Amino acid sequence: MTDRLVIPGGELHERFSRSSGPGGQGVNTADSRVELSFDVAGSPAIPADLRARAVQRLEGRLVDGVLTIAASEHRAQLANREAARERLVALLRAAIAPPPPPRRATKPSRAAKQRRLDEKRRRSQLKKNRRVDRGQQ
Repeated sequence: MTDRLVIPGGELHERFSRSSGPGGQGVNTADSRVELSFDVAGSPAIPADLRARAVQRLEGRLVDGVLTIAASEHRAQLANREAARERLVALLRAAIAPPPPPRRATKPSRAAKQRRLDEKRRRSQLKKNRRVDRGQQ
């Protein structure tokens, strides 16, 4: 899957069913839709710390610790199998990625504050000059 992490094929479970949508005569006979399942919470292929991070980040998509991905965008089963595996790789890569560094809080400089206030004054004056004095008609 990545340079360091490889998921054995035995841990992936595929289920096939009929795809919905157009496809002519073959749509009612070919089981081209693929459901790929992977037990994230119970996988020995993922180190414990990465597994905990992945489970926490994917908690909305997991059912009893199992991640299921469905692919039915292609008419060929083989293409759907490949698409599902690519999607699994992308999801797991994002889930086990290290968190971004914390943001360092900064303050606007004195010059930046002055520029902001000057621009506010200029804008206010511009709008004031557009007004028509209703009292002198």
